[in-house]
Amino acid sequence: MAQIDVLVVGSGGREHALVWKIAQSDRVGRVYCAPGNGGTAFESKTENVAIGVGEFEKLSQFAIEKKCGLVVIGPDNPLADGIVDHMEQHGLKVFGPRKESARLEASKSHAKEKMTELGIPTARFEAFKDKLKALEFAKANEWARVVKDDGLALGKGVVVCDTASEVEAALERMLTPQADSLVVVEEKLVGEELSLFLIIDGKDSLTLAASQDHKRRLDGDKGPNTGGMGAYSPVPLYEANKKAIDEKVVAPIVNALADGRLKYKGVLFIGIMMADGIPYVLEFNARFGDPETQAILPRLKSDIVPLLLASVEGTLPSVSLEWDSRFSCCVVACADNYPEGSSKGKPITIGTLPSDTYLFQAGTAVNNEVVTTNGGRVLSIVALDDDPQLAQAKAYQALRNVSFEGMDYRKDIAWRVATKCHSR
Repeated sequence: MAQIDVLVVGSGGREHALVWKIAQSDRVGRVYCAPGNGGTAFESKTENVAIGVGEFEKLSQFAIEKKCGLVVIGPDNPLADGIVDHMEQHGLKVFGPRKESARLEASKSHAKEKMTELGIPTARFEAFKDKLKALEFAKANEWARVVKDDGLALGKGVVVCDTASEVEAALERMLTPQADSLVVVEEKLVGEELSLFLIIDGKDSLTLAASQDHKRRLDGDKGPNTGGMGAYSPVPLYEANKKAIDEKVVAPIVNALADGRLKYKGVLFIGIMMADGIPYVLEFNARFGDPETQAILPRLKSDIVPLLLASVEGTLPSVSLEWDSRFSCCVVACADNYPEGSSKGKPITIGTLPSDTYLFQAGTAVNNEVVTTNGGRVLSIVALDDDPQLAQAKAYQALRNVSFEGMDYRKDIAWRVATKCHSR
């Protein structure tokens, strides 16, 4: 079988994990990552390309010039701005949803309306442009204590409140006079969350292994929401509720694909909260999650490239996947001032990692052959083991072999399934 070259667009930990997995495929010759990071710069068969994720024409021309047989889009912004539409007009095979489909992530209100239309359980909500009306709604409904920025916000556009005054503060920040803003005020549900990825080819879907993200910045799930401080897979919560999730969430999506109410290709990320035995969908994302991707891909024993191509080509039923039964624990190392700030230009020391552990870089760059910090979430360590507690311990042990000035991380990732917490 002839090999193809692949272009991966993005620069985060998710993209490093995708590049790492794609490069393992016998079907792949070269992997290009635009713009990439310090990790993708040194990955097998991989080359970084100095083109930004928003430079659609340059990316298209590069993929044409290199005769790339597949382009994989990592981040949300270019998807929302129509990169897939642009590249497809150039005749390229692109994994990811078109602009209209990507609105499921780009607009929270649109996503909520679609969930309601398809009969998928979701929290009660109302969308507002007017700050006073939004506050009146929250004061009149004690259940309305979650405020979401309607647009893309790098995983940080959600404020979970306890009081109406906290709602007011969130509205003050999100509904600014200078911006044509929209917010969703919704019901505060109480339960446990999980992340599910569906690979979709326009008419069929395939469910990947479930994971659970740790969104809050501090141990004990305290502090502000972030892009994600760690994740683990598999998730006992998913296994215990798989029947309900398949019936109430996955089946309505598959039915809507079949009858044309939903048009979608690529990966659909579904954020689910289990509350009183009901799977409520909190959000849709139009791309692989980060850091869930880093937790899941080391467990995928199958070649990922036929899966991605099947999504593009509409041949998903021809693909079956094999998963490693072991437990995966992913811990994110970040700048100590994250999510408010980030780190730039600090050298990163990476020692020898134990077996069955993987390092995926995110906010990093290469300066004079030295890998340095270049973001808020800098890197993640993933460890596999049959025992969840041993996987957790292995991940934290590996983190001791990595260092940069101001490095911080949560000490309790996977706490629901592994009881041990780790001091630095």
